[in-house]
Parts: sequence; C-alpha cells; structure tokens
Amino acid sequence: MTHSLSEHGFFDVAYDLLNQDSYPSWLYPITTGATTIWERWDGIKPDSSFQDAGMNSFNHYAYGAIGDWLYRVVAGLEIDPEEPGYKHVLVQPQPGGELTSARAELNTMYGPTVSAWEIDGARFRLDVTIPPNTHATVRLPHATIATVTESDQSIEVADGITRAYEDGEAVVVELGSGRYRFAYEFSDSTSND
Repeated sequence: MTHSLSEHGFFDVAYDLLNQDSYPSWLYPITTGATTIWERWDGIKPDSSFQDAGMNSFNHYAYGAIGDWLYRVVAGLEIDPEEPGYKHVLVQPQPGGELTSARAELNTMYGPTVSAWEIDGARFRLDVTIPPNTHATVRLPHATIATVTESDQSIEVADGITRAYEDGEAVVVELGSGRYRFAYEFSDSTSND
C-alpha cells in the first residue's frame, strides 16, 4: 500500500500510515505487543479480543512490504533494472513524515551499499557508500547545485563525481564507487506533503 501511495505522489499519506499507532497501521500491532507481522492489522482488537481465528496468523508477510518500502523509498536504495544485480544502484531517498533520519545497508555481491540521511534543523545530510566495481545515481531531494556540497567541497569539483545536474526540485549526481557525504540546506516547507 505504501508503495502505491508513494508512486502516485501521496507520500504524506504513506508516512501517516507508517507513523500512526491506531488501527489500521504497522505500529498498531506493536502497541499491542507484537514481535512479528500479523496477517491482519487488527488481529487482536483494542479490547484484547481476537479477530476470526480462521484468518488470523500472527506471523505472516502480508503487510511485511513495509520493510521493502523503508529500504526503497525512505532510505532510497533502489536497483536499476537496466543494470541488474546492483552493478548500478539508484539512491533516491524520500524524507517525510516526522522522520529526521534513516539508514539502510544492503549487502550486494560487490559489497555493502549504504544510504543514510539526516535532517538537522534546516540541514540535510546524505551519506552514501557505493562498493567497488559499481556506480550510482544519487537524487538529492529539494536541492540546487549551488548549495550542495560533498565532503565540504562543491559537487562540481568533488572526487568521484562524474556528472551533476538539476532535475526539477532535485539535484542528480552520477558517481563511482566510494564513500560520499552530501550536505545542503533543506526546508521543511519542501517536504513531500
């Protein structure tokens, strides 16, 4: 559900669904003590009674796609279908909701690929690790080339960057393997509402 909401521009609703702790949500089962993903969001009702026992698994993947959404949308680690196997990775985080940071690490056959972002006041930082023998396209939301730095240098002169350009309200950076630290001013008024 969160993937579909995100694909159609409803990031605010997807993040609300993630963050709320009342039914229906992913946090509702957690507030009742769940340690696994339930088949039904309301497997145990607020009055502690159970839903229909015929369809009420307490260890079920039906709503487990939230993990995939956290990796692919929140952290922004995405496979490039043109270069499968993470030879070329897309890093395109979509900060939103009340989250101020996210970190995801994916162990690929080339090594770990990392996307870790943080919003500190009006400052957005994105740390990216791209393993050897691979390359990446990084999409920095709500940025302009003039304001983005990589390891405290202009992205126009930073090592490992082969191309940088603006695409709407984002800066797109093509880069080789290595570790990168992007930073720029980020306004809450430009979040995915």
